Amino acid sequence: MKTNLRHVPDLQAPSWCFSGHIHTISRSLLGDTNQPPLSHIEISTPDEDFLELDYHIQPESDAIIALFHGLEGSTNRYYMVELMKTLINNGYSIVGVNFRGCGSKPNKQPRFYHSGETNDYQTVFNWISGKYPDKKIGAVGFSLGGNALLKYLGETGEESLVKTAVSVSVPYDLRIGSILLSKGFHRIYEYHFLRTLRDKLDQKRKRIPGLPTFDGSTLYEFDNQVTAPLHGFDGAEDYYKQCSARRFVDEIKTDTLLVHSKEDPLCPAEAIPLAKINQNPNTDYIITEEGGHVGFWSKPKGWLNFVIENYLSSNI
Repeated sequence: MKTNLRHVPDLQAPSWCFSGHIHTISRSLLGDTNQPPLSHIEISTPDEDFLELDYHIQPESDAIIALFHGLEGSTNRYYMVELMKTLINNGYSIVGVNFRGCGSKPNKQPRFYHSGETNDYQTVFNWISGKYPDKKIGAVGFSLGGNALLKYLGETGEESLVKTAVSVSVPYDLRIGSILLSKGFHRIYEYHFLRTLRDKLDQKRKRIPGLPTFDGSTLYEFDNQVTAPLHGFDGAEDYYKQCSARRFVDEIKTDTLLVHSKEDPLCPAEAIPLAKINQNPNTDYIITEEGGHVGFWSKPKGWLNFVIENYLSSNI
């Protein structure tokens, strides 16, 4: 922690939760996925595609918090649902974003989404500011969604539409994270991601012939064969180099909190650009001794969402 964040306790994990893998997997399996009452809308993108948003607007609220999920997630994921409920209970309006192809139906264009797609973030923020001009905008991103959020904040600087932000379990160095997933027990996560990515690609190819083919067995190979060519990058290495959040942290002009666990099994804490974070007066961090990737079991329950809401309320 760079500064003393107001009223933030240390994470206390239960004794049975003794590794980052247990935090990550058990939270995913046992988390709350029962969404609060939400409205649904499709908004158009500049390239004649669409984004699906699930939102809850409280007329008396001063701020709307946009939420961005991780790789192959959606607004149905437990970390999105639980945070939605916490924020709504604390008087905020929320907008949950489903990335292209992650909502209720496939998107129209050949492209999908990726760790550095910030044009869609701008589309979402433009929609919020246009429809609710009296409300300030906050943002929370998880994993891949947090990486792209930091990239957006760094790219836009003083022009950002976001007043305050939190990013959780960010890769920071996409190459390191991708390579790690192909080793040992980590392959269980890679298998899960690749299964749904491959299925989406195969389904979309039925509607859009000529899409890239995937004949590999790792996320690196998927990014090299599919993600990169579909989104204008010269292979996986170019994609990782251009889109890793560590490149953009020092350009962030928005009050931003970065939350990470030393035990994160997907995104190693060693990739966190601490020097850049410490040199930027707008960025702060909490790095816990325990916890997993996005998943943080705690005593009492709800430590992560308490931290997020506390930071947002202090800065928005």
